[in-house]
Amino acid sequence: MTILETKNLSKHYDGVAAVDQLSITMKKGQITSIIGPNGSGKTTLTNLLSGLVPFNHGVVMLSGEKLNQIKPQTAAVLGITRTFQEVRLFNQMTVLDNLLVVLTERNVFGALFEKHKQHHLKIAEELLVKVNLWPSRDQLAVNLSYGQRKLLEIARALAMNAQIYLFDEPFAGLFPEMIKIVVAIMQELRAGGKSIILIEHNMDLIRQLSDKVIVMDTGKLLAEGNPDAVLAKREVIEAYLGE
Repeated sequence: MTILETKNLSKHYDGVAAVDQLSITMKKGQITSIIGPNGSGKTTLTNLLSGLVPFNHGVVMLSGEKLNQIKPQTAAVLGITRTFQEVRLFNQMTVLDNLLVVLTERNVFGALFEKHKQHHLKIAEELLVKVNLWPSRDQLAVNLSYGQRKLLEIARALAMNAQIYLFDEPFAGLFPEMIKIVVAIMQELRAGGKSIILIEHNMDLIRQLSDKVIVMDTGKLLAEGNPDAVLAKREVIEAYLGE
């Protein structure tokens, strides 16, 4: 079942196409990886699908519903959540409170002063245990290591209980034991019928995790399909690996 489809999706900056007439499909319960050289439009595509920036042309079909635009405030309602290359947390809040803000669906100040219900605390504990951050729950987010910050952002995304997760280079800068945690999380999400769009440069992880690979180059679709078949294509090797 197709959960997300783009039709002639385009985004221009000062006349330059960052995403150029892109038409792709993504299946429910699968991990679809987006790869390509730097500047190929991968992050711009993620920004479009999460509502961070508007698209100039084209449409997005979400579970069969036609969307001419996606706005940041409606992405969560549509069942879409994401992480960023540059981690975005509430630095002066504790690790635990960073999750409770999401779980209680309140603004920052409301979440700070609300008496949290027991089930919110239970879910937060489960998520922090999952990413190995429960022992650090009372630390300020700003004091976490780079890898821990990325894991906390992933936990915040999980707290949204979305249908589509956009992971923008989630493995970058992680130690091997942290990579194993994120791999397990993605596999668990897929097993639960969730859909993942993964941007990643590590080809071993792409082969390990992906059900489908989409290759972009200069904002356009270069290739798509089975990971091994796509990564063996000469045009992909030339564009992405520089050979």
